Amino acid sequence: MATNVTKDSAAQASAPDEEPVIRLRDVGKLYGNIRALEGIDLAVRPGRVTCVLGDNGAGKSTLIKIISGLHQHDEGEYLVDGEPVRLNTPRDALKLGIATVYQDLATVPLMPVWRNFFLGSELTRGPWPVRRLDIQRMKQITGEELSAMGIHLDNLEQPIGTLSGGQRQSVAIARAVHFGARVLILDEPTAALGVKQSGVVLKYIAAARERGLGVIFITHNPHHAYMVGDHFAVLRLGALELNAAREDVSLEELTNHMAGGAELAALKHELAQVRGVDVDELPEEVAAPSS
Repeated sequence: MATNVTKDSAAQASAPDEEPVIRLRDVGKLYGNIRALEGIDLAVRPGRVTCVLGDNGAGKSTLIKIISGLHQHDEGEYLVDGEPVRLNTPRDALKLGIATVYQDLATVPLMPVWRNFFLGSELTRGPWPVRRLDIQRMKQITGEELSAMGIHLDNLEQPIGTLSGGQRQSVAIARAVHFGARVLILDEPTAALGVKQSGVVLKYIAAARERGLGVIFITHNPHHAYMVGDHFAVLRLGALELNAAREDVSLEELTNHMAGGAELAALKHELAQVRGVDVDELPEEVAAPSS
């Protein structure tokens, strides 16, 4: 299995031809007679941010569940470090260095920052059966890891619930990095945040990339994606509508795919009949290629 990417190798890890940590090949998922995903091809490389976009019901959540080990794929191949895998639980994914930060962050609002950082993985000291929490060590490590990510908090004793949304997201990212994540899956981290706090989260996504992690950034917002993304995948009804590197797609094109530009183009002539609807800026319908 590939070793963790260090800071010193982050520059090499970001090379476009770097071997993917995760690769999906023609992956599909069925729930009874309902096809949730079909023909998904995706590669996640170290030191790169892969943005997955799509509207509600596009299949983003199903994709996250497969990569994070919550659900298993029914079709295609899921490879980690070039080896096919079938993950049974999120713990299996964590053992391979794949960590997921969900929107609810899995934190306890009334607990201090340092306690949330080590929640479920607390350090202890002393002989059994009188082992006790190594509070000083946990505080020290929490401060060091947050500082390494560029996160500076005045008081690690303050309840994590008193932090801003962007700061809580950042602590969750730093926690995943500390516990050995090589691939970080972020489930719409900016969805409930304002402009300033969204900027904070985007800053730490870029910081995770600089540390050599492969980042999967799930979002509805093409502008946020384009600020930090190296590769873009747009899902629509369980299939990939767009799968392109940054140099091959503009923000306008990405926004058009995300906003359902093809459907709007097809309806442009109908919308033109509705009073008060400005269709001048809508895309033209693309004629189907002749056979």
